[in-house]
Amino acid sequence: MIMKILLVNPPTENMLTTEVPTIVEEERGYNPPLGLMYIAAYIEKNTEHIVDILDTEVDEIGYDRLEHEIKKRRPDVVGITTMTFTLIDAILTAKIVKGIDGDIKVIFGGPHVNIYPRETIGIPEIDFLVMGEGEILFTDLIQNIDNKDKLDGIGGLVFKDSEQVIVTGSRELIKDLDSLPFPARHLTSYKKYYSLLAKRSPITTMITSRGCPYNCLFCNRAWLGKIFRARSAGNVVDEMEECIDLGINEFLIYDDTFTINRKRVIDICADIKERGLDIGWDIRARVDTVDKELLRTMKKSGCERIHYGVESGNQEILNVLRKGITLEQVDWAFELTKKEGISTLAYFMIGSPRETRETILQSINFAKKIDPDFVHFSITTPFPSTDLYKMGLEEGILKNDYWREFAKNPTKDFIPELWIENLTKEKLIELLTLAYKSFYIRPSYVIKRMLRIKSLEELKRKANAGLSVFKM
Repeated sequence: MIMKILLVNPPTENMLTTEVPTIVEEERGYNPPLGLMYIAAYIEKNTEHIVDILDTEVDEIGYDRLEHEIKKRRPDVVGITTMTFTLIDAILTAKIVKGIDGDIKVIFGGPHVNIYPRETIGIPEIDFLVMGEGEILFTDLIQNIDNKDKLDGIGGLVFKDSEQVIVTGSRELIKDLDSLPFPARHLTSYKKYYSLLAKRSPITTMITSRGCPYNCLFCNRAWLGKIFRARSAGNVVDEMEECIDLGINEFLIYDDTFTINRKRVIDICADIKERGLDIGWDIRARVDTVDKELLRTMKKSGCERIHYGVESGNQEILNVLRKGITLEQVDWAFELTKKEGISTLAYFMIGSPRETRETILQSINFAKKIDPDFVHFSITTPFPSTDLYKMGLEEGILKNDYWREFAKNPTKDFIPELWIENLTKEKLIELLTLAYKSFYIRPSYVIKRMLRIKSLEELKRKANAGLSVFKM
């Protein structure tokens, strides 16, 4: 039987907020739902089922239109991507699906279900959970969705059998990432995706590796594994060429750390040059994984931006966060990157464990010292299942396992807690405001940015961003 599969990126009208003011967000834009596109591509390649993707964000579909859009596609199965911060919207989407037809199977996947599987499967509208990497598992599920005997033997599933919850055990991570088909971008409104950082439009996101071997205290991506698994250089550049055929020449590479394997990075750059691709791309990297030759090689093949996780301008706080880097390495990496003509974005966290007003001021001053093109400050938030969250519970900084309670009973009035140790929430917000203003409203920074403006549209965008800082 050929089924219609609909994969949904739900609206975010009820996304959780810490009630911290939204400041300048230099990464604004619409990014493709990469996980859903990978699953869709695998279904298309390996089955006869009909698959579609509904990205409500880029197509600006709110709850007023969502029921109509789902009805129009008449799905037999609906897969919904789920993060803890978007759980309420994922559940509301599932309710709409079941309201259309109770026989439609609803499948949840994504980070949240991996953290709280039993709590999530208890939600009445959910039929199945897909744990871990979804491409092969989701396809195995839909191929056997009406055969409970076979489902029991498929590792990585959680489902209900009468009143009993069935957990079929763990599933191995995908070792050969080259074996996966490229994401099904053709099923999305791919020409609408953009980023304020990018020089070209449309943009797309890419993943060239999975798994991170580092041990940061605040990491919330451990469900993807600690073993670094990478696609080959040729496979990565093949995907870039496929995107160029679609009219996409800008790539946001979302690997946790693109530069872990130095030789692979050099091979990717060489292949881009050999094929003569005229593209721009940006990456996320650690300051201790770059060097002058590597940066120069990346620049020559189109690398235009590097996002570095700095987190703090105080070495003791960096050690508490288990970053495994030094301030000297940060200073050195930013100096080298700028010399090679690559734009930089620095991430900082304030209000981390053991943080004081003095250490936060050190971070603000350090941000101005390394002088990235863009900086992103955020207040440290203990996410579920992180070592930071566990540490908070053990030390009594966090009074109860509130994320688990939210997973059991999601409510719209839930507000995630910050790490409140030496400073109040009000003081942290005050320091966050100071951080943004003291960095962005500097004559040297303003002049530098103005000199780089190349269009009236860019001027308007930068002016609006500047006004948002003044209004804080």
